[in-house]
Amino acid sequence: MKSFNKNIGSKISDGSSHSKAHQTWNRRSFLQALGLSGGASMLLGKLPLHASSATPLGNALDQLENDRILVVVRLKGGNDGLNTIVPMYDYDTYAQNRSTIKIEENAVVDLNTDFAIPDYMDSLEAVWNDGKMKVVHGVGYPDQNLSHFRSSDIWASSSDVSENVDSGFLGRHFENEYPDFLVSPPEVPPAIQIGSIGNLLFDGTDGTGYSFSVANPEQLYQVAQNGWLHDVQDTPDCYYGDQVGFLRGIANTTFLYASVINDAYTSASNDVEYDDMELANQLSIVARLIKGGLGTKVYMVTLNGFDTHANEPEQHQALMTDLANSISNFYEDISNGGFDNDVLTMTISEFGRRVEQNASDGTDHGSSAPVMLFGPALNGNGFVGDHPSLTDLDDAGNMDFTTDFRQVYASVLEHWLCIDADVVDELLLGVVYERLTLGLDCIGVSVDEFAMKDFKHEARYSSGGEIYIHYVLPRAMSINIQIYNIMGQSVAQLINERQLAGEQNIPVKQHSGQLSVGQYIYRITANDKAFSRSFIIAK
Repeated sequence: MKSFNKNIGSKISDGSSHSKAHQTWNRRSFLQALGLSGGASMLLGKLPLHASSATPLGNALDQLENDRILVVVRLKGGNDGLNTIVPMYDYDTYAQNRSTIKIEENAVVDLNTDFAIPDYMDSLEAVWNDGKMKVVHGVGYPDQNLSHFRSSDIWASSSDVSENVDSGFLGRHFENEYPDFLVSPPEVPPAIQIGSIGNLLFDGTDGTGYSFSVANPEQLYQVAQNGWLHDVQDTPDCYYGDQVGFLRGIANTTFLYASVINDAYTSASNDVEYDDMELANQLSIVARLIKGGLGTKVYMVTLNGFDTHANEPEQHQALMTDLANSISNFYEDISNGGFDNDVLTMTISEFGRRVEQNASDGTDHGSSAPVMLFGPALNGNGFVGDHPSLTDLDDAGNMDFTTDFRQVYASVLEHWLCIDADVVDELLLGVVYERLTLGLDCIGVSVDEFAMKDFKHEARYSSGGEIYIHYVLPRAMSINIQIYNIMGQSVAQLINERQLAGEQNIPVKQHSGQLSVGQYIYRITANDKAFSRSFIIAK
């Protein structure tokens, strides 16, 4: 971490230069500061206020009476599974299809008689031998799309290829289960993601992004180290400097969790030396936040560069070395204090690569790849599922998937985060996926039941310009509906009365008078439970 920390420190001090400030605070930085572009993308709906708001994911996980943490490692670009978990049981077929990019037989570490990892991933050997690693074979989905963007959306939304679902499965579930996040934020950030800006995983049904997101670990490091993102004092002494300071102040205020992140980060330290690499830098920060007691339940980190169409051997080796060393160091680090028992790590990637190499010493988009899981909670090492055939391929040369990625999700959600089985099926779009035997269990873990979890509500827009708050009451009860602006101020009360069971449509404009164009939040209090969602007045 030394060189990483040093580099970040130099970036902060460079802000004193007038010319460099002009270079740094360009139009993109302006958009980032306002939360309208990647980087400072913590939003309420699609506005910057959500930086300080709770998330459905977080509120739900806060209700779980356990300290379990899920770390998702996104291998962005489509990881080559055959050069990650080498199929020694059919090595001849593997080698014949990969004459110049294969992992040599004398350059592997055997996990068992059938499968091995490249020797540059040897730091995982101890993790495997200690029973803290499992591999799920052939993970994919039917009719693989082979598009980076579309396949990433499918993995995030849990939808089929024929469906266009623009919400993430985690965001959907916790949006419905714990619906008052817009008005009652938690004290700590429930989820943090690094580098996966634009991923749907934490998106709700109304387009709201449900995570504390930063574009890179340097941003998170600055927040953790200083309690703010940008120095508002060290600016050029001119009118432009005043503008820079103002914009930096706006950027800082979007990160209202900065102080609690800083407290957690500064109260802990890394007990191992991490490499100065992309994933290592991210996991070293995550380790300190976990050990510092931040309380965040889900982390998503990103290792980019897996689209290896050309010159794969050198590029893939560097990526997998980073992955292996980082995972090994991460678990050694958090084992100090016993935090490792509460942390499960899972890799995901939008697709795999083909069996046969291409003419550029690389591999093209494929249909399946292994998912790796790490942590003591796995209760032993092993392989799950069947490895795809290397000879029974489709017309494009792709292996068939043998495990649906939603089986992995369902198993982790139910057996690690301890979410009720029926709820897991619901959030996976009503499809029941067979659970995998991963060694996880929920013995001794209790989860609070949520009353009125089937209460449905939404804003409906009429052709005449009126907006209706629509909901269905399961029985007669007292209802209070208030409207808030994006600053969290109450601007109107629609109704406060007892209503009969059945469908209700409350007109916003008719009851609230003249509200200006903009984004608002409605809050329904029913049966002593609160539900909220954003809506827009366009004219």
